[in-house]
Amino acid sequence: MTPAELAGTVDHIAAVQQADGMIPWFPGGHGDPWNHVEAAMALDAGHRRAQAERAYDWLLSTQRADGAWHQYYRDGQVEEATLDANVTAYVATGVWHHFLTTGDAGFLETMWPAVRRAVGFVLDLQAPRGEVIWARHADGTPWSFALLTASSSTFASLRAAGAIADRLGHARPEWETAAARLGRVIAEEPGAFLPKDRWSMDWYYPVLAGVVTGDAARARLAAGYDRFVLDGLGVRCVADKDWVTAAETAECAMAHLAAGEVGTAGRLLEWAGHLRDDDGRWFTGMVHPQRHHFPPKERSTYTAAAVTLAHTALAGAGPLVPILPVAPAPLTAL
Repeated sequence: MTPAELAGTVDHIAAVQQADGMIPWFPGGHGDPWNHVEAAMALDAGHRRAQAERAYDWLLSTQRADGAWHQYYRDGQVEEATLDANVTAYVATGVWHHFLTTGDAGFLETMWPAVRRAVGFVLDLQAPRGEVIWARHADGTPWSFALLTASSSTFASLRAAGAIADRLGHARPEWETAAARLGRVIAEEPGAFLPKDRWSMDWYYPVLAGVVTGDAARARLAAGYDRFVLDGLGVRCVADKDWVTAAETAECAMAHLAAGEVGTAGRLLEWAGHLRDDDGRWFTGMVHPQRHHFPPKERSTYTAAAVTLAHTALAGAGPLVPILPVAPAPLTAL
């Protein structure tokens, strides 16, 4: 995108933000905390600091006493009460990104209690082996499984939380230990996670999150490339559907960038351009060869945010902080 096109995309995200600060998927839609944070990061990348800080204010106003957030909100109410560990952890990634973008240490101080409580909730769900159980039911009962994409995301968020703690002089070595245990399981024990290797996110997230690096990262990306990438179009959401999604394509581009494959990152991001609308909004995805947008006509803020962050990272104009993760694929498509 040109600078003007990028500004138009960020303007779209800002226009969808509600009066209470929440950024829903689209006007009238529901919102969730990790997509909300992703959009806030894009606002920062687009020099919309005031709007980004309003988004973090919304997180402060909705965090539960146990440190968690619910999975979905709509019209100021909880829509889905599940308490997702990855969703909760992701506030640390957004807060650290805001600091890297603005240099505002006072913001870190303001957000520190929320980050501390969020990490406490997440680590209460870490299993003895090291994986983080996906979520708790609304009554507090933990779910029975861990997910690779979510645990990879949580790894990156724990590292961000540790960086915040160190910067503020509140050293939390136990957080680094927890992140290291989680990273080892992700890298060495794939059987610890519910099998979901049909989804492209399980392919590239260990690289995007910084668990798998260097030669191992490049080998992992190469091993799944033909399965998940439609040449000239972008990245499939799932391996057995020719449904290309802009957010997965942007995230995968950042994974390649993190692995040092700048050329591949640029190509993927360029290919995603067919999902950009003329007004700066981004369609969530397209089914090929029919070229039908799916979900029909949906232009989501999280997609615009993912592409914005990928463009910014590739241009070297912003920190390469994983956005972790994109919205769950609609089940009707799968």
